[in-house]
Amino acid sequence: MLIISRKIDSSLIIDGGIEIKILDIKGDNVKLGINAPKQTLVLREELINCVRDENIHANNDADLSSLKDILKNYKK
Repeated sequence: MLIISRKIDSSLIIDGGIEIKILDIKGDNVKLGINAPKQTLVLREELINCVRDENIHANNDADLSSLKDILKNYKK
């Protein structure tokens, strides 16, 4: 992990096309501005973790025996 100290209004450039700018710092909160190409997916880590946990939960609740029946019928 790269650790860098930055002040308000300073930026980081990642891979020549993604700019992360420090907009504000208040206590423990840092406000970031992100300029990236439209095709670049930018997600908060907690959102990714929430979706992952929901997918794991859904997979644990799945009735795999019915899935096997569906797949057998699909091959026919």
